[in-house]
Amino acid sequence: MILKGFKEKSNKKYLNKLLLERQLEVADSDVESLGVILNLDEIDDFEMFNSLADTLKVKSNKLKIIAFSQNEKEDLKTWDSCYNPKDFGWRGAIKNPELEGFLNTKFDVLVSYYDTDILELKLITAKSKAKFKIGILQSDERINDLIIKTNLKEFDLFKTETFKYLKILNKI
Repeated sequence: MILKGFKEKSNKKYLNKLLLERQLEVADSDVESLGVILNLDEIDDFEMFNSLADTLKVKSNKLKIIAFSQNEKEDLKTWDSCYNPKDFGWRGAIKNPELEGFLNTKFDVLVSYYDTDILELKLITAKSKAKFKIGILQSDERINDLIIKTNLKEFDLFKTETFKYLKILNKI
């Protein structure tokens, strides 16, 4: 139990380091690839992100969705890319090669669609090499470049606002 607390403190310290060192890339390039991070414990309908990709004119082969769950049950294995706290080590180390591959992909836009304040989700978002990060309102505003204040249940509003702001920023 004490080691779990030390591990969490180590990961928080690493997260703060990542957020302090982050440089925002400002480019007018169009959105061609889209990454999505969601909390499977809050929402499990990943089809709505296909509609977001269609709205942003992102091809289906350039869309990658991963899910995180606090549960470590076997029934989560039926979902393609689902990760849990056991996939994370000390100082932000990632123990899963598929998750590491997702984090090293340079997406044009990364959508962090979760509401719960979970350290591992924040680590995934902060560690991602995505050029532009969009999320809903969270406790730490340094994680995302664009924050759209909506409820998880209001996905259509999130999709509309995302399109509107990406259009304003000349990314569509």
